[in-house]
Amino acid sequence: MTYDVDSVFELRCKDLLGRIGRLKTRHGVIETPVLFPVINPLNQIITINDIYFKFKVKSIITNAYLLKKHFKEQAIIQGIHDLLNFKGVVMTDSGAYQILKYGSVDIDPKDIVLFQKNIGSDIGVILDIPTGWKTDRKHAEYTVLETIKRASDAVQLIDGGDMLWVGPLQGGKYMDLIEYSAIKMKELPFHIYALGSPTAVMEQYRYDLLIDMIFAAKKNIPPNRPFHLFGAGHPLMFAIAVALGCDIFDSASYALYARDDRYVTEYGTIKFERLNYLPCTCPACSKASINELRQMSKKSREKILAEHNLYMCINEINKIKQSIIDGRLWELLEIRCRSHPSLMKALVKLRKYLIYLERNTPISKKRGIFIFDMVSLNRPEIFRYKRWLINRYIPPIEKDTLILVPSTNMKKPYHKSSIIKKVIECISKASNLDHARVHICIYDILFGLIPLEIDDIYPISQCETAVEASYNNNFRKKLVYQIVKFINKFKKNYKHYIIVTDKILNRKHLDFIEKTCNIKVKAVESYYDLLRL
Repeated sequence: MTYDVDSVFELRCKDLLGRIGRLKTRHGVIETPVLFPVINPLNQIITINDIYFKFKVKSIITNAYLLKKHFKEQAIIQGIHDLLNFKGVVMTDSGAYQILKYGSVDIDPKDIVLFQKNIGSDIGVILDIPTGWKTDRKHAEYTVLETIKRASDAVQLIDGGDMLWVGPLQGGKYMDLIEYSAIKMKELPFHIYALGSPTAVMEQYRYDLLIDMIFAAKKNIPPNRPFHLFGAGHPLMFAIAVALGCDIFDSASYALYARDDRYVTEYGTIKFERLNYLPCTCPACSKASINELRQMSKKSREKILAEHNLYMCINEINKIKQSIIDGRLWELLEIRCRSHPSLMKALVKLRKYLIYLERNTPISKKRGIFIFDMVSLNRPEIFRYKRWLINRYIPPIEKDTLILVPSTNMKKPYHKSSIIKKVIECISKASNLDHARVHICIYDILFGLIPLEIDDIYPISQCETAVEASYNNNFRKKLVYQIVKFINKFKKNYKHYIIVTDKILNRKHLDFIEKTCNIKVKAVESYYDLLRL
């Protein structure tokens, strides 16, 4: 069977840029997001049999360069699956990690491509040149151009057949080079695209830079292809990576951390010597107490730590999948990013890419959204509402008096609130107001302005917030800006403007609105004052 590059990946569910998909391979279908644990053919601490049966892992990655160097004939004769005794999907890397670590490898790029085909890999990677972290511009340009050249040379070798191929994107910290690499690579028939050289960026906790790198690649590759983030193996950053559109991860970190006596958690990594308790009940942690682990030989403890670390990685991937199904990926993202200041810095930076996140976030979800603080206001659902209000909304043509009422103490939906009923009653009794010509809008610190007739659309009435009563200066400034934006957009519709201030907006705010919009505003302190109009 030949797999067309446009038919191997099927999208099943999405939230933000995160998605659950199905990747077809000749050894079965992989559900993404997915972690490919790295298998060291020379020193594997957790047996491959355990990885398949105990951990239920159906896809692994191993190093074709090391296999060729140490097991060449055996691998060709037996095939990679029999050699490793693994029934699932086997992906092979080509030796780029060794180039990154040692500077070069003694192998021809075409030879390693053919070797991966000959041993029956399900997914192969061309031999790219990693850009790395401490790289000047000139060398970065070389790694990009040489990788593209090698990819072009490999096309005639990989075209056709039922093996999937990965096109690596290089450029390091130079965003324009990543974009160029992606634009050129997408012209070649690769089933999967991957971002190379992110490991050092993550080791430096430069998650804000990692966001830029991922977006530079993602916005320039076909959306119907899986995206692989090479070397990402800590559960702490899986959520933000998936939210940015990463589908596949691979890492040996579960074993490397264990070798260094480090214990992986959802919020970071802890040296084993600092642990007084095991904050986990996974099968590995249930084997022994903390004191029993201390008394074990380093080798025995290393195996248990590696098992725990792998369980943590798999568990986090499953949590992310469930959060996508529930429409709760942003909530999980906020929880994870509050585990480290560098991740929070990256989360705040997502404002830069809201337009991309909003395009891929469902218009409505099974559940409402949670708003915790100012950071939550960067949610794409809120961004979408404010954008659509200005670009798509049309006010009632028969209404020429705009009355703005604060959402304070109102229950949702606002049009059913007892306060709004009292406001309407006051308007009907006011001698100088024609109820039929009054347009009521709610002003709200989360959504800005909310026309009463659309207050039950998602997610206005489908959200819970912890900041409703916290009208600090930042919230007020954002609110005033939204009021000004709305009035300037629909100024032709209204002749009169009334704002119920309720101690939220002061004279300075009103003066700014009047000056900026070139209108006159009648301010009243409470909705009861409407009776005096």
